[in-house]
Amino acid sequence: MANLLGKRMTCADCGAQVLITKGGQGQVECCNQPMQLVEAKPLPSAD
Repeated sequence: MANLLGKRMTCADCGAQVLITKGGQGQVECCNQPMQLVEAKPLPSAD
């Protein structure tokens, strides 16, 4: 899986978060398991 610049990842076990500052190939791991991509929060509407 490619790591994309600016994406945030989190560990499901310990809650650690990392911000990708240099993209590339490979897999980010923590606690001996792959970290999960954090989804962007939706912006509030301007109504």
